[in-house]
Amino acid sequence: MASSGTAGGPAGKPAGSNMTNQLVMLMAFMFAIFILFNPSIREGLGEIVGYGLEPVVGFNGEYPIVTLLLSGLVMTCFSISVRHFFIDWVGQARNQRIQSAFSKEMREARTSNNTYKLKKLMELQPQIMSASLKTTQSQFKLMPITMLVIIPIFAWLANFVYIGLGSTVFSVPWEFNSNMRNSNLLPNWVLLYSLMTLPFGQVLQRFLKMFSFSRRLRELETVGVAPPLDRYKH
Repeated sequence: MASSGTAGGPAGKPAGSNMTNQLVMLMAFMFAIFILFNPSIREGLGEIVGYGLEPVVGFNGEYPIVTLLLSGLVMTCFSISVRHFFIDWVGQARNQRIQSAFSKEMREARTSNNTYKLKKLMELQPQIMSASLKTTQSQFKLMPITMLVIIPIFAWLANFVYIGLGSTVFSVPWEFNSNMRNSNLLPNWVLLYSLMTLPFGQVLQRFLKMFSFSRRLRELETVGVAPPLDRYKH
């Protein structure tokens, strides 16, 4: 009698499903690279997107730093919000705790040369790794969705910087005459964009995580499973 999980592994999903997901993610990534490094396609896409973005955040090229900041905030809010509503942060934290405890037990078993315990842990290892892999895959599955918004905005920003601006000089604490069109590993305008938006992204993601955990704790408190939230405030 054939086992029900033979074709699909631990989760019972068809093997072809994982391959399809990986293929879609790879195609989305290659498509993004192709657009960003192909000037004609990038400029054409940026011009189309510019009809909507230019009147809102373009400011006729008078405030390029503000344009970069606002565009970055839009992209950051969108990508982090999508991740927040499609990823189970509570389940992810639970899996991380389980994996951390499992790794600790594995180290102790190896240190003490406890072969029986080590054998039992090795039998459990595929299940632990499977849970961790599912968490990683759920994040990568969102990549094509976020790219549909992020790539067109980046294409427009490239047009804005390389074509639309008359002056691209700006000042930062370590350099008073830096040019957005110059490069230091990455174009300066991309580095400036990252410098302004990454801190905001970290704060927003932490806030949304705290919201998810607080809501979950309140649900558990309501059914009498978790201690009162006031205990976590000290």
